[in-house]
Amino acid sequence: MPLPDALTPFFWDCNFRALDGQRDADFVISRILASGTWEAIRWLRREYGDTQIRECIMRHRGRGLSSEQLRLWELLVGLPADAVNEWLSSVERRTWEEAGVPDAY
Repeated sequence: MPLPDALTPFFWDCNFRALDGQRDADFVISRILASGTWEAIRWLRREYGDTQIRECIMRHRGRGLSSEQLRLWELLVGLPADAVNEWLSSVERRTWEEAGVPDAY
């Protein structure tokens, strides 16, 4: 599945034309959730649906999302609050956030 050209700016560090929306779904979802515009997020939700987005976030334990972003997605896609609380309280995340470094995907 080719990605729309409007998403190119969010994948500045890779070969955009080589990305496949199905094969690279977790990468695409994670990148758009972390740095996409509302227009890109609307596209993401239409294309993948909240279930697939939720499963991606769960698989990666919220990595790549700030605390604020994670709380937003908790509400929008129905992430389990206990899982989000656990991820946010992890020593690794607290250490990175206290240092002002975003969590790497």
